[in-house]
Amino acid sequence: MLTTICPKLPMRDKSATKNFYLNHLGFEEVSDYGDYLILSRDNIELHFFEFKDLERRKNYGQVYIRTNDIYRLHQSLLDNNTVIHPNGKLQSTPWEQIEFSVLDPDANLITFGQSTKIT
Repeated sequence: MLTTICPKLPMRDKSATKNFYLNHLGFEEVSDYGDYLILSRDNIELHFFEFKDLERRKNYGQVYIRTNDIYRLHQSLLDNNTVIHPNGKLQSTPWEQIEFSVLDPDANLITFGQSTKIT
């Protein structure tokens, strides 16, 4: 019955959001409705809504994105000079994931993970 999920994250400055996701994370623009932006990469979509008064230090927006090639993704972000969150370095976790995190310009935490379980 459920088919997909499209997280909605706040953005203060659309041009900064576009620059980060398009040039650092490899997303493409799907739609721009002025105060609402839709970006995609591979099989996922992220939606952004304008929130000019967002206090970056008080933003707790987070998204967990699963991948099937964590090492290649991690290296591609490093190659794009994307800053990896200091507390989110590439690592194995007790919850059987290999993951790392980045912060976007509005302090939305974007975590990428891959299962270490053999299926």
